[in-house]
Amino acid sequence: MPSEQFRMETLEALRSSRKGQLIYCREWDPGEGILEGYRTPPELSPYSGWVLERLLSHSPKEGPHFTSSALEDESAPVTPQMSSLANTVSPTTMLLSRPLSTEAPNDAQDFEKWTDLEPNQETMTVSPLSKSVEVEGLIRMHEEIQRLKGKEELRKRLEQQEQVVKAASEEAGELLKRFDELKELKQHQEYQDLQQVIESCSKETQGQQEKLKEEHRRRAKLLNRKLREAEQQRQRQEELERLRKEESQECLRRLYSIQEEVLRINQQIGVHNRHKDLPGVDLSVYSNRSNQICGEVSGLVRKASERGFPAQVDMASAEQMLLEMQGLIASMQREVGLAMEEKRRREEAEAAAAAAARERQEELQKQELAKAQAPSPAKSVGVKSEDAGPLLGLQVRAAEKTLQWYRQLQKEYDQCVASFSGLADSPESQVKRIRMDLQKAATIPVSQISTIAGSQLREIFDKINNLLSGKSVHSGGRNISVTQHPQGLAFVYFKLAEKFVKQGEEEVASHHEAAFPIAVVASGVWELHPKVGDLILAHLHKKCPYAVPFYPALKEGTPLEEYQRMLGYQVKDSKVEPQDNFLKRMSGMIRLYAAILQLRWPYGNSQGSHPHGLNHAWCWLAQLLNMEPLADVTATILFDFLEVCGNALMKQYQMQFWKMMLLIREEYFPRIEAITSAGEMGSLMRFKQFLEKCLQRKEIPLPKGFLPPSFWKL
Repeated sequence: MPSEQFRMETLEALRSSRKGQLIYCREWDPGEGILEGYRTPPELSPYSGWVLERLLSHSPKEGPHFTSSALEDESAPVTPQMSSLANTVSPTTMLLSRPLSTEAPNDAQDFEKWTDLEPNQETMTVSPLSKSVEVEGLIRMHEEIQRLKGKEELRKRLEQQEQVVKAASEEAGELLKRFDELKELKQHQEYQDLQQVIESCSKETQGQQEKLKEEHRRRAKLLNRKLREAEQQRQRQEELERLRKEESQECLRRLYSIQEEVLRINQQIGVHNRHKDLPGVDLSVYSNRSNQICGEVSGLVRKASERGFPAQVDMASAEQMLLEMQGLIASMQREVGLAMEEKRRREEAEAAAAAAARERQEELQKQELAKAQAPSPAKSVGVKSEDAGPLLGLQVRAAEKTLQWYRQLQKEYDQCVASFSGLADSPESQVKRIRMDLQKAATIPVSQISTIAGSQLREIFDKINNLLSGKSVHSGGRNISVTQHPQGLAFVYFKLAEKFVKQGEEEVASHHEAAFPIAVVASGVWELHPKVGDLILAHLHKKCPYAVPFYPALKEGTPLEEYQRMLGYQVKDSKVEPQDNFLKRMSGMIRLYAAILQLRWPYGNSQGSHPHGLNHAWCWLAQLLNMEPLADVTATILFDFLEVCGNALMKQYQMQFWKMMLLIREEYFPRIEAITSAGEMGSLMRFKQFLEKCLQRKEIPLPKGFLPPSFWKL
């Protein structure tokens, strides 16, 4: 409180004063004997005589005198008590009441007391006895005056202090009352504000509840849509993962094939290494390097097997090692050939005879192999068999106009390959990176085509169209454009067409319904970029000549493996693929071609015509029926073509189409049946059931996987 603080300040001030610094005895008890001296009449000190002698000795000629000013100063603070004391006890009486001593004081404290009195005293002309009495009286009077003044000052100070404390206490009480009142007022206001806030919060909460209900309904719809999108995204991711795994498996298969080829070459080097008897030939260098390369390739294969897929660097290293192995075997063969030639010079007669014998034996083996693997005349080149009956008027080769069209497409194919040879064959790392980026940008979107939603197909189409239009597209974490290299556009044309046909060869062959989304994108790209369409046909005719239709003839001097490749077979290491795999690939490509013939990109120019429409489908069907059938092949491709494109041809040509269907059943089917062996009846019976069912119902159903209009709304 303020009074307590003021009291503490007063005590502190008293403590720091001169009297406050004096040391007192705490155990001294002032009794009644102390106050007795103040009740008796004042007496002179025993040292008064000595004081008077001192005073008289300092001024012998001048008597003590008092000035009026001194008397006035001394008498100014005199109270009634002091005046009564002065009247009662005179200085003369006090002086005569006890004898005067002329002995000097012994202790220093008394000496200081008396010396302090000397400056304050003023002399006056009196007799020595009266002067001493007067001085003693004045001293006593002065001490009494000072004591009374101190008591009066102390009383006033205490009263003043009590008043200050009382005022501070009253002020503090008033402040406490005001504080309590303000506190109550504030609490009341806070209570009212709290009630208002509660009411407003209640109203706001009700409004928010309504908004939350509406937001919940909206978010539920949004969540359902996002769930559908997430499901679609998951399916797309699964599709991408599947494609990535397929690509990884393809690279892994390629790595295994490289390893197999390297091991085969190593075996050949080991065979040639047996010619140690040849003069001047050391084949150990080739053998050691061959073994070293085999070890490195095996390490790459082991690393790729552990990771699950080979890295691009490993593939490039494996390819380089394969080339090196091929160079080793070629160099070794040349060296062995030269050594053997030297040996033949020494043994000319025996070597010539042995060589002639080997040539005759190889010729016989070649003829036997040709007879064993070449198709019979009735099966391979379409010649009529004796059991086919009077089958007149059919050709054994395609029409001349069709062949000219086929040759023109192959010529454009070769020209396109030559136009980007600088990009394809460049050894520079920068050009290789551009080539790889362009190939990925062209082929990856085609691999992502699926039957999930039309919006996805539109995104893929836009990405391909932007790339072909020279715009920058994002692929593999980088922005890619065909303008990065002068030959980039031709390279992308070629790789894009190649990828479309490869999808038909692989994806459509395994999943027939995949033909339609791939075909509709290919048709849209074909419509905007005709060069891509021509290259699609060229790639298709090279891998599947039956899409022309065209049956290549075996010319004199053509190796059997090369002729089998011309027929569409895959030949690896002098081994021809199984007939089932061959028919499956041909079926996939024919289905893709049949889907392209009838589909158009829905967001393209509706006023224009199809770049390769149903009129080409009708021409293909008529051309095929004008050629002699091939066993197993003709029944397969006819069934696939009619199952995919038959419904569109039926709607387009109506009665003419049904006439052709009757012609197939009545005349062409017996020709196929006549050349089909007992082990090849599967495709024939499937085609026969399809014909009978369609002719019986007078309708060809929509193919499985056909894209309905609702597909493009997803």
